[in-house]
Amino acid sequence: MNACLSLPRRLALAAAGALVAAAPVWAADPPPSSQERYRAERAACESGWSHQDRATCLKEAGAAREEARRGQLDGANTQYQRNAMARCDALPQADRADCQARVRGEGTARGSVEAGGIYKETVTRELPAAAPVAPAPVQPAASSLQP
Repeated sequence: MNACLSLPRRLALAAAGALVAAAPVWAADPPPSSQERYRAERAACESGWSHQDRATCLKEAGAAREEARRGQLDGANTQYQRNAMARCDALPQADRADCQARVRGEGTARGSVEAGGIYKETVTRELPAAAPVAPAPVQPAASSLQP
């Protein structure tokens, strides 16, 4: 692990960490399937919770399900994920993998918004390269014949 980072590199890492920490937590629960979402929206239409008239609500729920089937209905979490990963692209190549790991929720997080910020950290251990092992010199076998 490189313990001595230059000031610009530390500032870039801190800025990337702050941007990632400011994003909402999007990986808490897996997104519902389009059929599950449709059932929930339809139930909201039937119960009157949608604040739309029933016919319009059912039409919108059906249209959303069709868009999801075609792959055209993109969840907000997916867009957040892409934006967060795009922020990592601005970092030097050596720091990009750690940034992407933090975006995916790997590592540890400390602090709170109330305390002034959330500090996210990933630790990458790098082992020193092993020195090449030179083969031992071959010694000629001692002869049993003596002069």
